[in-house]
Amino acid sequence: METEVERAKQPTHAPQNPSTTSEENVDILAAFLILARRRRFILAATFGATLLGAVISFLLKPTFTAEATIVPPQQASSSVSSMLGQLGALTGGAASLGGGLGLKSPADMYIGILQSRTIADSVIATCHLKEVYKTRTLVDTRAALKKHVEFTSGKDTLIHLTVKDRDPNRASEIANSYLDQLYSMNSDLVVSEAFQRRAFYEQRLTDEKAALADAEVSMRNMQKKTGLIQLSGQAAAIIGSIAQARAQLASREVELQSMRTFATEENPETIRLQEEIAALRSNLINLENNQRALQPGDIQLPAGQVPDAALQYERQVRDLKYHETLFELLARQAEAARLDEAKSAPVIQVVDRAVPPDKKSGPPRTLITIGCTFLGFLMASLWSFAVAAFERMKLVPEQAQKLEDLRSAFRL
Repeated sequence: METEVERAKQPTHAPQNPSTTSEENVDILAAFLILARRRRFILAATFGATLLGAVISFLLKPTFTAEATIVPPQQASSSVSSMLGQLGALTGGAASLGGGLGLKSPADMYIGILQSRTIADSVIATCHLKEVYKTRTLVDTRAALKKHVEFTSGKDTLIHLTVKDRDPNRASEIANSYLDQLYSMNSDLVVSEAFQRRAFYEQRLTDEKAALADAEVSMRNMQKKTGLIQLSGQAAAIIGSIAQARAQLASREVELQSMRTFATEENPETIRLQEEIAALRSNLINLENNQRALQPGDIQLPAGQVPDAALQYERQVRDLKYHETLFELLARQAEAARLDEAKSAPVIQVVDRAVPPDKKSGPPRTLITIGCTFLGFLMASLWSFAVAAFERMKLVPEQAQKLEDLRSAFRL
């Protein structure tokens, strides 16, 4: 019986700290009590901050945003690529040269060009921004211009250029100046690439023209020496096969040299051409050194079985055909490069040029006013809590003495 009484006296499911919830409620109530006692001060401070924010927002000069939109080229377009596709069996797949060089991300590339130092300096000089921003150095002017300009590219693949300025006419002038400078730089880059390609092909064409003339002279001398004018059909077939193989090999080598003027060794098209050149060179060696036995039904005589007297003549004819084929190939490629350099069609298309905006884009007066209101209320509340804490400390003798000592120390 005594055990049950003792067990009944023990608390069951009692909270470990029953004063925690009560203290929290007291603290919250005390905070609200402080705010209620100083409500007039808080309301006055909040109203003053709101009024100050409204005045500041109206004193700030308005800003205007001008926007321009352009369409970057989706892939490299060159008349060389289209004309290479017409070479057929002479080039044997050289048309893939242009198709394999498509731009991976043209929008990002042109945004990078727009952000370049060269274009920024040109815009600064054209729009006299050093005087507008009142900067001493060109570096500071670039930094100030960067804060006013933004380039973006969305899912529509268009490049949007926005310029913020206090003068609407100047905002549109800066945006259009960026467009003009981009167009000019892009034209210079395209012409420079086309010029290098044309100069390369014309130099090769000049060299090949001289080589073709030498081959013709050697052929005439060989005919005078041997008295041979035309070989049999079997030897002619050998000459044709070897000449075609050498022409294809030379075509690939020319493509590889041309590509190396604007592509790296890691370019997939460069690697493909190197592998194809190796295969063609191996095939040519097999054709020139063929010593196989004549099989029943073969109509093409192996090169190793051509009589020595005719073999020398065969090589001269083969060299002549090789130079003729290569000269024709280089002539077409040089003409394509000339057309590519002379073309005047713009690569960059302007969807919208910037116009002076007739509506202000800033400052955000509502946000400024609301922010000042919130900041005023917060500062007034914190000040009220600080004053209440200070007054509470005065009621404690020990803390009051410390406050008096602190005040005396500051007076010294």
